Amino acid sequence: MTQPAILVARAVFPETLERLSQHFQVESNQSDESWSKEEFTARLQGKAGVFTTGSERIDAELLAACPDLRICANMAVGYNNFDVEAMSARGVLATNAPDVLTETTADFGFALLMATARRISESEHFLRAGKWRKWSYDMFAGGEVHGSTLGIIGMGRIGQGVARRGAHGFGMNVIYHNRSRLTPELEAECKARYVSKEELLKTADHVVLVVPYTPASHHTIGAAELALMKPSATLINIARGGIVDDAALAVALREKRIAAAGLDVFEGEPQVHPDLLTVPNVVLTPHIASATVPTRRAMADLAADNLIGYLVHGKPKTPLNPEVIGAK
Repeated sequence: MTQPAILVARAVFPETLERLSQHFQVESNQSDESWSKEEFTARLQGKAGVFTTGSERIDAELLAACPDLRICANMAVGYNNFDVEAMSARGVLATNAPDVLTETTADFGFALLMATARRISESEHFLRAGKWRKWSYDMFAGGEVHGSTLGIIGMGRIGQGVARRGAHGFGMNVIYHNRSRLTPELEAECKARYVSKEELLKTADHVVLVVPYTPASHHTIGAAELALMKPSATLINIARGGIVDDAALAVALREKRIAAAGLDVFEGEPQVHPDLLTVPNVVLTPHIASATVPTRRAMADLAADNLIGYLVHGKPKTPLNPEVIGAK
């Protein structure tokens, strides 16, 4: 029996490719080339599945041109690169990689919060430039972390992980806003109190964004929201680019309307709004919140599990649109 053909759209662990090759005819991209949409579409011809990483757009136009495609497996928990509605209409399964990156991403979110509050990047640049000549009482004096108020917008698993770290590790007063309120048990576990978005922005010393990107969450934080924040507050985005209006944020940082920001995601990444590169009070990282070797391996394994589970056994592990299973 002929093995199904799949495309692995980006470079991945060699062990992942070896495992996939036991079940499929695999076309890979270990040189990690950035394909145009036209080349990506051409490479998908005759493929039953594709292993994606969050940067490959799957939309109605591409699906119409790739009639053999049955599954798109994202090596990411977010899936705003997928038009799930269009995929469902075509009978194409969408899968993602939830849960395996929760704790690692929460670790990084808290690391970014601390680096931002304590002005670590800004002070390192100062030192490396040879500007450190003497100690002074206010040199890079930042915001307090322990005992401060942590505001979390988006209280899913990662948001809860950030809350636990703040409440239990740093004695922070945790407030949160979410589409739906957590159960009393989860609130107690996270030591978190539900508030309105407006109250959170006005009250928090550190605002952490952990909401999924959807059209409804586009620019959750814009000029109006930034205006509500304390001048001493920091803003941390480990969610997705587009959650924050990066142009408005750059203005707020330059004019010291807020103290600082820490960003792991950006609108239009890998491009970064040029104004963010010219303000000193921002910590910038290239979308690496899940970047530990064990976690990235687990993400790759889960994407492979979904491809093998669906195309070989008819049972994917983490389907986003399970209603299409068996429909194509």
